[in-house]
Amino acid sequence: MAANTKNSFKFVVVGGGIAGVTCSEQLASQFPSADVALVTAAPLIKAVCNFKQVSKTLEEFDVEEKPSTVLEEKYPNLRVIQSAVEALHAQQHAGHRGQRSYSQSAVASTVRMFENDDREVRMPYRTPTLLTVDGLKVHYEKLCICSGGRPKLLTQDNPNVLGIRDTDSAQEFQKRLSQAKRIVVVGNGGIALELVYEVEGCEVVWAVKDNAIGNTFFDVGAAQFLIPTLNTDKPERAATCKRVRYTIDGQPAIQGPDIATGVDRLGQCRAFEEPGSALGPDWHEGIRLRGAEEVCRRVSVEYETEVKRIYTQQEFLLSPLASQTSGSWPVYVELTNGKTFGCDFIVSATGVVPNTEPFLHGNNFELAEDSGLRVDDHMKTSEPDVYSAGDVCTASWEASHLWQQMRLWTQARQMGWYAGRCMAADVLNETIELDFCFELFSHITKFFNYKVVLLGKFNGQGLGLNQELLVRCSKGLEYVKVVLSGGRMVGAVLIGETDLEETFENLILNQMDLTPYRDELLNPNIDIEDYFD
Repeated sequence: MAANTKNSFKFVVVGGGIAGVTCSEQLASQFPSADVALVTAAPLIKAVCNFKQVSKTLEEFDVEEKPSTVLEEKYPNLRVIQSAVEALHAQQHAGHRGQRSYSQSAVASTVRMFENDDREVRMPYRTPTLLTVDGLKVHYEKLCICSGGRPKLLTQDNPNVLGIRDTDSAQEFQKRLSQAKRIVVVGNGGIALELVYEVEGCEVVWAVKDNAIGNTFFDVGAAQFLIPTLNTDKPERAATCKRVRYTIDGQPAIQGPDIATGVDRLGQCRAFEEPGSALGPDWHEGIRLRGAEEVCRRVSVEYETEVKRIYTQQEFLLSPLASQTSGSWPVYVELTNGKTFGCDFIVSATGVVPNTEPFLHGNNFELAEDSGLRVDDHMKTSEPDVYSAGDVCTASWEASHLWQQMRLWTQARQMGWYAGRCMAADVLNETIELDFCFELFSHITKFFNYKVVLLGKFNGQGLGLNQELLVRCSKGLEYVKVVLSGGRMVGAVLIGETDLEETFENLILNQMDLTPYRDELLNPNIDIEDYFD
């Protein structure tokens, strides 16, 4: 633990997720003599491990939960404060680069007092402050808000509607699933894709608002490539996740089948009242996601539909719909396509919204249309000396035509790292250029047991009709899509072990005119890597 006991710090970072931890580590290592604080509501922090730079912009890493003491042991000048933020008083700040500023009334009264006096006029000075729910006042010179996002639950009032965002909520889901025969999953993002594929021994009804699964990441062609995987047995995992999973106060870690009988310490979605950090990209590794049925998997997809109404068991029995549905279930969901399903519980996987609430009252933050904190190309918000990174912020600079913000793990790490560099540059009065990672969107993940690489405008985002698609598909093996605009490659989707990511990344960055090579670009008989070497 750092020696600072006055709760005054050079740098304060809020959020124990990837963005916040990466930012605080960057600052603590660059300024070993400065006091740095990380404020987080969760007892465990998320840290990057096994980092690998795959290419110029592509990176792979694992996310590991660790006790906060690990950070304090590694960085003696870093103090972790475990508490949620209740309020931010940014208007008390002294202004940029240590120049003191004051309210007009305070200045006026002080000037009047010494109007005809030759003595030095000493102005009042108050440092900006974070107030935690425990009543602790944390003073800072520079602040970075990395508070992430909070789930958009379909309803807050029904205990049979669950969201999966953090470790606690994943544990609650696993426990409930072990007794379930049917669940309804609502949503079409990353969590929904992973969950529907991983669940066994339980009927899954998947309601998506789009005409294809994974609309955030895929087009219809890629979705059709993946769909057959839902009706086949999952392959045996090559290796079990070996990373340590820590526990707090004797509570079980999310690992192995024993969690199904663990103590319910969440109540009704308590995890969303004070959410922990978001789950890692392999949150389901080592977790047994199995229901009460003997079947391996049974997934049915309801396309282009949304939730119309959710009924408790009692409400449903009194409704006209009761005569149309057989069986008795704890909860029922009526969809806009006219279908109604009873189930053991509903999983709300409809995304997140920026977690800005504790910071807005009394401050003048500019918010984007998605309610995120607007940040410029140095990760600065509209409040003096307040920065932001990760899911809570919205990039509001003029972005590269090949990049877009998508609130993914890779971008959380990149933003946290870059925000730390920008804060350091400001303190040192140095200039800093926008990092190269913001030149090209790139992301590596895994869906339905396939390696997935997304590059640039992979779904033709913002291109309208000014695009041409080239597709190569080998059933069960690979799906390759290239997006061309004006003869130049601007995006790509690679599913499977294609080994094309580095070559396509270079072609996108170089913006080479590929018109002469268009017909051979996806020819499987040509080694495209050597072709453009």
